[in-house]
Amino acid sequence: MGKTLLKKVWDLHTVRQLSTGQAQLFIGLHLIHEVTTPQAFDMLRSRGIGVAFPDRTFGTTDHIIPTGDTSRPFQDPLAEAMLSALEKNCAEFDIPFWNLDSDRQGIVHVIGPELGLTQPGMTVACGDSHTSTHGALGAVALGVGTSQVRDVLASQSLAIDPLKVRRIAVNGELGRGVFAKDVVLEIIHRLGVNGGVGYAYEYGGTAVERMSIDERLTICNMSIEGGARVGYVNPDQTTFEYLKGRQFAPAGDAFDRAVSWWRSIASDTDADYDDVVEIDAAAIEPRVTWGINPGQSVAVSECIPSIGGGAQNGGVSEALAFMGLTGGERITGTKIDVAFVGSCTNSRLSDLREAGRIAKGRSVAPHVTALVVPGSRSVQFAAEEEGLDQVFRDAGFEWRNAGCSMCLAMNPDRLEGSQVCASSSNRNFKGRQGSPTGRTLLMSPAMVAAAAVAGEVTDVRGHFA
Repeated sequence: MGKTLLKKVWDLHTVRQLSTGQAQLFIGLHLIHEVTTPQAFDMLRSRGIGVAFPDRTFGTTDHIIPTGDTSRPFQDPLAEAMLSALEKNCAEFDIPFWNLDSDRQGIVHVIGPELGLTQPGMTVACGDSHTSTHGALGAVALGVGTSQVRDVLASQSLAIDPLKVRRIAVNGELGRGVFAKDVVLEIIHRLGVNGGVGYAYEYGGTAVERMSIDERLTICNMSIEGGARVGYVNPDQTTFEYLKGRQFAPAGDAFDRAVSWWRSIASDTDADYDDVVEIDAAAIEPRVTWGINPGQSVAVSECIPSIGGGAQNGGVSEALAFMGLTGGERITGTKIDVAFVGSCTNSRLSDLREAGRIAKGRSVAPHVTALVVPGSRSVQFAAEEEGLDQVFRDAGFEWRNAGCSMCLAMNPDRLEGSQVCASSSNRNFKGRQGSPTGRTLLMSPAMVAAAAVAGEVTDVRGHFA
């Protein structure tokens, strides 16, 4: 019986088996940002410990930075303190750091792949739950907490529980106006927000195989929203072509040798899976969340669920009450106040192109505040070179600097009161976008742009007719 990519990478990186049943895994790449690191570095100092492999750790700033006025000191003293701490810690421990004045700065899960830091067969850790994003390049990527950030800094390893593997095969062709974001929302809707607990999700099938790396990054990013610890796509020619020529990728003969090894790390054709799920790509429609977790979504042609009997009744009732929606009504026509294109889920150049395609020659509805936030300085520069920034500005969108922005609102970009936001981000939890009563509708960047123009949720497929 063959092995999965997870099994191969796990075996290669296991330092030892622990008495707890966990494996001590060596971490090949450690990415850090300003939010989960200050306490971790302080813990090292309190024990007189240094950073074991500073050349395997890379820092950026993303969560707390303003995407408008980035002058220092920040108006938010806590944000200023966090960034100052990261600057100090990276300098003290000789860790490469891309600050606001660097053309490599950006969201940690955007710059890792685009710089070629993330590579097939790697173990990747970051103090951020959406580290699963990096699995799009065939890596085993783990989001960790502050105490585990400390562990990786000190020992370059983590204690991790074993994982089962569920293969999710999406076969067939996606319809026009249907994107990777719709695919992952469909998966989470079907399997549930806890369906992946104890699992790594391996995404495959003909639809996934045809996807670009940007699209695969979107799907892997939201693995954690389905409860999975890890999400990955097996490396293939698309992966290799994406990595070739990137700054931290191997070059010359070393790249050819790397490709040979990267091919070998993919799951074997006779690999043994703990579960297999088949999904028909052609049946997937654009999706919109209506509730307070990413599993509560409907196809754009469907109605919001009504309160019924059974175990789901409480969750539906709570979500409808918070969202101010009525079960049985169509999701289309739901009025929005804010439109946000960005986040580590959907802020790459291809995402901005799709949103720009919808925005071009149109105008944002008068009552809507709309903003576009590139995921990195590199994405920002490339989009501006193509004229996308002007497309958005002409349509009435605000064009911002790179950062996490309104995804989690640890910066000035946030909802106010009970505003409803059409968002390309990954979470629609209560209070996620900065206001305790703010409401979030997750959808693809193209759907966000369509909603911004219409002033309400609308079927983006009408723009592809």
